[in-house]
Amino acid sequence: MDSEATYVCDACGEEIVIPIDPTGGTDQEYVEDCPVCCHPCVIHVRLTADGDASVSSSPEQDRY
Repeated sequence: MDSEATYVCDACGEEIVIPIDPTGGTDQEYVEDCPVCCHPCVIHVRLTADGDASVSSSPEQDRY
């Protein structure tokens, strides 16, 4: 399994690299500020049985 994965920030569109923690379980969700634009993003990490990670993000709250 890779120790890092990427997601695209919904606010600024930058690709962000994050570490993957396999000890956190197969479905993980946490809030992290984008290191580029500082907007909070909800990070969704899903780990498969073969060790692959799927990462996505969504805004912490509606911006409109």
